[in-house]
Amino acid sequence: MRLGINLGYWGAGMDADNLAVAQEADKLGYAVCWAAEAYGSDAPTVLAWVAARTERIDVGSAILQIPARAPAMTAMTAATLDSLTGGRFRLGLGVSGPQVSEGWYGVKFDKPLARTREYVEIVRKAMSRERLTHEGEHWTLPLPGGPGKPLKLTVHPVREHIPLYIAAIGPKNLEQTGEIADGALLIFFAPEHAEETTLSALRAGREKAGATMEGFDVVPTVPMAIGDDVEALADQFRPYTALYVGGMGSRKQNFYNRLAQRMGYGEAAAEIQDRYLSGDKDGAAAAVPHELIDSTTLLGSVDRIADRMQAYAEAGVTTLSLAPAGFTLEERLTSLRAGVEAMERAGLA
Repeated sequence: MRLGINLGYWGAGMDADNLAVAQEADKLGYAVCWAAEAYGSDAPTVLAWVAARTERIDVGSAILQIPARAPAMTAMTAATLDSLTGGRFRLGLGVSGPQVSEGWYGVKFDKPLARTREYVEIVRKAMSRERLTHEGEHWTLPLPGGPGKPLKLTVHPVREHIPLYIAAIGPKNLEQTGEIADGALLIFFAPEHAEETTLSALRAGREKAGATMEGFDVVPTVPMAIGDDVEALADQFRPYTALYVGGMGSRKQNFYNRLAQRMGYGEAAAEIQDRYLSGDKDGAAAAVPHELIDSTTLLGSVDRIADRMQAYAEAGVTTLSLAPAGFTLEERLTSLRAGVEAMERAGLA
C-alpha cells in the first residue's frame, strides 16, 4: 500500500499552505497528490502548479467533472499534463451530482453510467492518438452532414497508457468502474464494510473485463488527525460527514446517504438528512455516530493509526490518500510525517 495526499479544493482558505503540503509530501515519498473541483477552482490548473513545484510525486485529478468538459478536451488536458509533468499525471473522472451538473454546467444528470462509459471510450481513443470517431447515445464524432472530419491528437503523452480512475460510490457505478477503469476513487471507505459496500462490486466488474484485482488501484481518501483524545478528534469531522450524508444531494438522490445506509447506519442517516435539509446543520452534525466517523477516518496516536492502516491494507486498499486535518501548516505537515511513521510501524512502507 502506498500513501497519497488529497489537497481537496483550492480556494478553501489554505491555498499557500496547500503548495507547501504537496512539496513536503513529495520529499517524504508520497506516491500521488490529488486535487478536486466542484464549482470553484478547476483541478488541471492546480495540478499544473503543483507539478511545476515538485519533482517526483504524481499529480491526479480527483476528479475532473464529466459534465464540465467534452471528452476530447479531457483527453487534450490529460495528454498535456502528462507531457508537462514527464509522465506524472493520473486522470480521475466523475459525473459529479445533479445539483452541480444541472445547476452549474447546464448538463442534464441522466443515465450517468451510460454517459460515463461512453465518455471513457472517447477519452481513451483520443489519448491513444487514433483518429477520433464515435457513434453513441450521448456523443457523435464527427457530427454527421457537416464539415467535421476525424482528427488525431497532436500532443504525444509521455506514456502510452495514462492511468484512468473513476469516482464511484454506488454498486452499479463500482461494478462499471472495475470493468472500464484502472482504479477507483473512494470516499467514506470503512475497512470493516469494504467487502459488501465496495470490493465485491469492483471485483464483479473486473471479472466482466476478464481481469482480476491485480494491478487495479483502490484509492480511498481518508481524513486524518493526530492526538490522544479520539472522541475530540472525531468531532472535528462531524460537520464534514453531516454535509455529505445530509446535504450533498436531494432527499431522493444522495449517494453518500445511501452508502451510510449500506454500512448499517440507516436510522442515523435518515436523521442526519432530515436535520440538515431543515437547516439544522449543528443538529445534523451531532447526529453523526462516532463509530461512523472513526471507521472512515484515521484518528489518534501514531500507533493507533498504524493499526488502522493495516486494516486498510488488509481490506484491499492499494493507495491510501490522506486528507490531514489542521488549522495551521505545521499541524498538516506533522500529520504528513506521522502518516509515513505509521506506515513504517505497520510494516507497510
